[in-house]
Amino acid sequence: MIIFAKIVDLQRFLNEKRSNNATIGFVPTMGALHLGHISLIKQSKKVTDVTVCSIFVNPTQFNDKRDLEKYPRMPKQDSELLDNVGCDVLFLPDVGEIYPQNDTSIFNPIVTGFGDLDKVLEATFRPGHFNGVAQVVSRLFEIVKPTKAFFGSKDYQQVMVVKALVKLLQLPIEIVACPILREDDGLAMSSRNMLMSAEERECAKLIPALLQKSINLKNEGKSIAEIREYVVIELSKKPIYKLNYFAICNAETLEEQTVFTNNVTSMALIACFVGKVRLIDNLIIN
Repeated sequence: MIIFAKIVDLQRFLNEKRSNNATIGFVPTMGALHLGHISLIKQSKKVTDVTVCSIFVNPTQFNDKRDLEKYPRMPKQDSELLDNVGCDVLFLPDVGEIYPQNDTSIFNPIVTGFGDLDKVLEATFRPGHFNGVAQVVSRLFEIVKPTKAFFGSKDYQQVMVVKALVKLLQLPIEIVACPILREDDGLAMSSRNMLMSAEERECAKLIPALLQKSINLKNEGKSIAEIREYVVIELSKKPIYKLNYFAICNAETLEEQTVFTNNVTSMALIACFVGKVRLIDNLIIN
């Protein structure tokens, strides 16, 4: 695996590969890699010639600077994981490389025009988050110019924003949404999981369990309102939980539903604090 810190060196390498008609797969990350990230690398390696992974903790998508400061950083361990799985290139830029002085206005947020994607669910509780996502993803796409880019479906709303961004900017990039990888108890793999205490980690398994229960309740004929009431009651039983939202939405638009419709794919999405750690998850239920 080759490691680049500078854009000019990375682009020189990738341009040489493109001159030989190589396809470029790209996995943008913020590091603290786990098997979910590794699954994206493996998927890229299956369908592209050169796989690039970036590790960059993007400051513009953190609305809480304390969250930015405590975000886990472990570049040596991450590099070893990527090397072991056969990743071709690791891009490790610093903030000045991604956002050069006096140039940040070029990357102003471009979320406008995305319908309600930047106004609902995550956007309600994390103001400015998707602006930052659009900012850094557009910048990374400009640098790497991938053929395909791979994202995990745990951040479902983010994937939709990125797809809308690519359409808005008319970029020739295919966005590939990959399945959520889960721990043995169902918890979605996340860099945030390592921030939990043993008690919090034990309690966290209720989150995916409630999503699975939503499917059962739907199959029993329960309404969306009844399913939501069940989830809210279950999470109110212990003070360790603080629910931000539980919603059942149209999977194509994220418009919140009030009734199930046969020809519409319904997705349950949840964001909940377990202690001090905020977890998100989702599951197709219809």
